[in-house]
Amino acid sequence: MLIKTIPVGQLETNCYVVTNEDTLDCAVIDPGDESNTILDYLEENRLHCCAILLTHGHYDHVGAVDALREETGAVVYMHRLDAHVKGGDYHFPYSLPEDGRYYEDGDVVELPGLRFEVMGTPGHTRGGVTLRCGNALFTGDTLFKGSCGRTDLPGGDMDEELESLRKICSLPGDYEVYPGHMDSSTLSRERLFNYYCRLAMSSK
Repeated sequence: MLIKTIPVGQLETNCYVVTNEDTLDCAVIDPGDESNTILDYLEENRLHCCAILLTHGHYDHVGAVDALREETGAVVYMHRLDAHVKGGDYHFPYSLPEDGRYYEDGDVVELPGLRFEVMGTPGHTRGGVTLRCGNALFTGDTLFKGSCGRTDLPGGDMDEELESLRKICSLPGDYEVYPGHMDSSTLSRERLFNYYCRLAMSSK
């Protein structure tokens, strides 16, 4: 499994391309902007995008979804609670197309040589998820290196955020952590040094 990080947009959202190197099938996680940059990477490496996976519905994580979907024909997945509704908050602009799929806690997305387990991790948003693939956790804006996602926007809830951090930190073993912004980390490091993770674990 090859993981490529492509920071996109003004907020430098981490878009991830997760590739099965044997088949060149891939999934794109959180294509927030700069569709041409993402598509150029796919074309240069002859990758076939099978799925677009969203960790949550904030605008900076979904801005290039439609362009990527139109070019690749990939299926889009997201949690129902973060899909745009008529008259809804502008922070959640994306409406799932008819051929898209909603996922929730406990679901599995099976792609050629790639298996993504969906963990419901609300707190930053009501429909936030963490995606587990092999030894990698794609945590969106739930868990950052040394920090966690803000909870003062619509749909945010600090109690739910701490519960989600506790859920992530309670996973057995260690994982590479790929957050929605900033640098990657490891789960063992976050358990030890992340104030919010330590708070979440101490309050169980």
